[in-house]
Amino acid sequence: MYNIAVSGVGGGVGQSILKSLENSGYNIIALDGEVLAPGLYASKSSYLIPYANNPDYIASLLDIFEREKVDLFFPGLDAELMPLALNKDLFSKIGTTVVVSSPEVIEISDNKLQTYIKLTEAGVTVPTTVDAKDFDLNMINFPIIIKQKVGGARSKNIFLAKNEDEWNAIRANMGTTIDKYIVMEYIEGDEYTCGSVNLDNMCKGVIVMRRILRDGDTHKCFSVKDELIEQSVRRVVEAIKPFGACNVQLRVKDNVPYIFEINARCSGTTASRTLCGFNEPKMIADFILKGLTPNYTIEEKTILRYWKEHVVENNLVSHLKSTGHISQEHYSAL
Repeated sequence: MYNIAVSGVGGGVGQSILKSLENSGYNIIALDGEVLAPGLYASKSSYLIPYANNPDYIASLLDIFEREKVDLFFPGLDAELMPLALNKDLFSKIGTTVVVSSPEVIEISDNKLQTYIKLTEAGVTVPTTVDAKDFDLNMINFPIIIKQKVGGARSKNIFLAKNEDEWNAIRANMGTTIDKYIVMEYIEGDEYTCGSVNLDNMCKGVIVMRRILRDGDTHKCFSVKDELIEQSVRRVVEAIKPFGACNVQLRVKDNVPYIFEINARCSGTTASRTLCGFNEPKMIADFILKGLTPNYTIEEKTILRYWKEHVVENNLVSHLKSTGHISQEHYSAL
């Protein structure tokens, strides 16, 4: 049986990957830096690992993967992507394939100004985007969106300015940190989150999901068959050449898709896509480990997301905290 490791199982992305690989026929090893990460108690084997910014992060993973004979690794946190991309060869030497894109792709995806430049060059429609420090009123019509240039999660550090007075107030509040932000054209319209599977420098499949947000997270989503949006997503991934899963976010205005964000990894809605017939982690694993061509049939469905309790025995928590590892033959899936 092949062994697959999944990290970031305390968050939505890692948990989505775990859910998608449940009952897949693969042996799953769960990883996280927090002892109370729910996904650590929803797998046969789980490990506490250092955070991605810890000097011991890579060495710790290599040690675990050699011990567990890990064949494939899905990272679930943005902070892990660049360190893993820069050290991908070390994992290859021990027989582990890391599902991570090149450093160049990660940088383009993480930097919203670079995303705009790269996609514009490729002929993809993108909301007009400029450095906040260079913005003047003739560049973009109000309303405008102000976001972190690099990184950012959910709706944190995102501001909407409807007029010049609101922009001036936001700019004054930023002070010297203004060079860390971009100004983006605000697109009014339905929002979509789209998944894609990319292998051998080719897009092997796309799923389109309209979504309703709550606090920056997908609260409700609806799989739809939309050729226009699908072709737009394909142009994006063909331009940047990611490896594995790539999430593309966009809004549609006047029947034109405007791409505003790329995540070169699986998504928090990966499990929702799996429920609609598009299982990104399994298709990627089957291709890399078994040589199977990605195959899927998307069904148009409504996905409603909600909190769910996961009960854990106290002795398991104590054991993981003291030893950094737990094994359970029987466990409750997420």
